[in-house]
Amino acid sequence: MKKVLYVPLDDRPVNLDDVIVQGRSAGIQIITPKLDDIRNRPDSEKTSSGTTLDSTSSPTYGHPANIRHFILNHAASVDGFIISSDMLAYGGLIGSRRLRTNGGGAYPDYDATTTDLLDVIRLVKQDYPDKPVFVLDTIMRLATTVFTEGLTLDAYNESRGLMLQPRRTFTAFDDILEGYNLSPDSSYGDTIHFDKEQYYNTRQHKFKSNRYILESLVKEGYIDFLAIGVDDANTQGVQINEIKYVEGCIQAWLGGGSNGQNPDRAIILPDADGLGQALVARMANQLYRSGVKPGYAVHYFGPHGSTITSAYEYMDVHQNIERHVDIIGGRMVSNHPAVEIVAITAADQLSAAMNRITANSDQCIPTIVIDFVDLGKGNPAVTEALLGSEHTGRLLGYCAWNTAGNKMGLALGMGQARYAYLLTETNETALKAAMNAHGSLLFKRFLKDYYYKTLAIVQIRTYSRDHSLYTNTSTLADQNMLLFNSPADYTHMQTVLREQMQIHTATLAGKAAFQAGNSAILQICGSDWTYAEYACAILPYENPDFIWGRAFEITLNPALNLE
Repeated sequence: MKKVLYVPLDDRPVNLDDVIVQGRSAGIQIITPKLDDIRNRPDSEKTSSGTTLDSTSSPTYGHPANIRHFILNHAASVDGFIISSDMLAYGGLIGSRRLRTNGGGAYPDYDATTTDLLDVIRLVKQDYPDKPVFVLDTIMRLATTVFTEGLTLDAYNESRGLMLQPRRTFTAFDDILEGYNLSPDSSYGDTIHFDKEQYYNTRQHKFKSNRYILESLVKEGYIDFLAIGVDDANTQGVQINEIKYVEGCIQAWLGGGSNGQNPDRAIILPDADGLGQALVARMANQLYRSGVKPGYAVHYFGPHGSTITSAYEYMDVHQNIERHVDIIGGRMVSNHPAVEIVAITAADQLSAAMNRITANSDQCIPTIVIDFVDLGKGNPAVTEALLGSEHTGRLLGYCAWNTAGNKMGLALGMGQARYAYLLTETNETALKAAMNAHGSLLFKRFLKDYYYKTLAIVQIRTYSRDHSLYTNTSTLADQNMLLFNSPADYTHMQTVLREQMQIHTATLAGKAAFQAGNSAILQICGSDWTYAEYACAILPYENPDFIWGRAFEITLNPALNLE
């Protein structure tokens, strides 16, 4: 079994649990730091006056120094590296967005502690030049983090609104750093709910790290591939100068590629939480197939992706799919793809989409499905149609979760990792273990993306808000239920969650896609496919939980057995 060292963006399931299972589905053991070292949490303390919440404080961040030691201690025993620069340098995604009293010194000597941490990447590549080193980095998002270091939802809304406003165009690095507050004609005024100067300091520091990674590590050959995610983006605002600068650096420093993208060295695109799984897919393709790029084609059922741009992204859907295919180690083709992407963008095109999925299954064309119809969750009509088909159980990848970019990273990462393994593994025991992992992850996507995010979450959110301890958190109590609900109410919501997910697990296991006797792909040998049959699905009763104390994200680890 291959071993890959993985430093996640944070410890949310999308960045940790799911990546570990994805690795198993491709015969890869994902080696991760201790949970305490990557633990991220919003504020855990509060002050109040009667029924009014006054403030929150005390978030939890990862431990960069321990992450550095982890990388060095395991470097000799692994086959490759996937490292989040945000966790390594800042203690995680929310740590990289902490408001700062200063933006660091002049580049490149802006912060010796940060650059020393990042330079562990240089050390491992020097010591193990033949091991692939992949890194995921992020361009700082527009908004502050809700209920972290006292920042409120008002601060989130105010910061996102201000950072969405157009900025004066700059191309020089120092001008970008100093021009964050400049509108096309003048400058922006004061803020009420957050300190915008500290916010700009944070952007300055993070953008210096973005450049350092590109210039000192990728350009110099210490990183084999860099995926840069633009978190919570838009077609205008404070990020645009940064994005264009990074694109220019990729083009000027790395050679090859076009339009600020280099499929062999670095890609920048709208996504963050999907990058871990996308890079595991690229790693699987590198370890098993020496980086040979399979062809991908996308077929839209509904409006073409070039006509759709999310409010949280700066690329249209089609461009974003193309860039995600680059990250996972594939290439876009017009005809005769190795893998086909079925992108459902309108529910009224379901019949045609299902016909395509059925035909692909019958003709042994590996297929990945992405549900773009509803933002952040599975569309009921799309989900029921998919689950009503036995061919859905044979999908290599599927997702309907969160932003369009997230959906792509998860679905394509899942599918590409699995595809690389199915083509190359021959050991029967290994194939069966990987099959169970893939079946579990595919099952989870439906259980979470639809049964939780569309159905069960409504009951949780309603109860949390109806039972808020404070009058000024009644519309947002579910964003930090540990603080804004009583211990008894929190326990009640855990019970509701667990009972509901048991019911939904049984329902999902009875659908045609996953019912006992239906088949999934066990192995691919040219045009010959070998299958395994779904046997049972189990969700431990106490497994579902609100890992961050909020309704948005839950732990959910079903286990499927196939025979």
